[in-house]
Amino acid sequence: MTLKQLIKLEDKAKEVWVISPGLHYDTEVKDFSELVSVNLGEKTKYRYIVPASKDIEKNMKTYQKLYNVSDDEMEQNFLLLPDNEFVPFIMETAIYDASTDCIACATPASEDGLGVIRFNGETSKKLAKDFKTLWKRYKRKNP
Repeated sequence: MTLKQLIKLEDKAKEVWVISPGLHYDTEVKDFSELVSVNLGEKTKYRYIVPASKDIEKNMKTYQKLYNVSDDEMEQNFLLLPDNEFVPFIMETAIYDASTDCIACATPASEDGLGVIRFNGETSKKLAKDFKTLWKRYKRKNP
């Protein structure tokens, strides 16, 4: 499925449930933010499950300003989960040759590779950087 097809699907929906580690599409991708704005105006119901993190807190403030959403609506529409509760929604992600080509891909963690997402170079490098940061924090050495 392409991004364009996904936008068409969301445009027709009356209710949209989103599980997002960062609210990236809703706050940073113009095509989606325009669609969400129109859909909210047409009373499409949005519900979000997000991890309780500092990045999400910042992005939720951006979301609230961007779409002129009240505190009550934010409370009603967002569920913040501790990281351990958020885990079932995480995709299986692999980073290949992080120090050279740096290619990152993702697929549902419990299916047989029926759909693979290949991230662009910038996202791949960010994922590799985040992986390295976590590895160093907990293993205290480079991966």
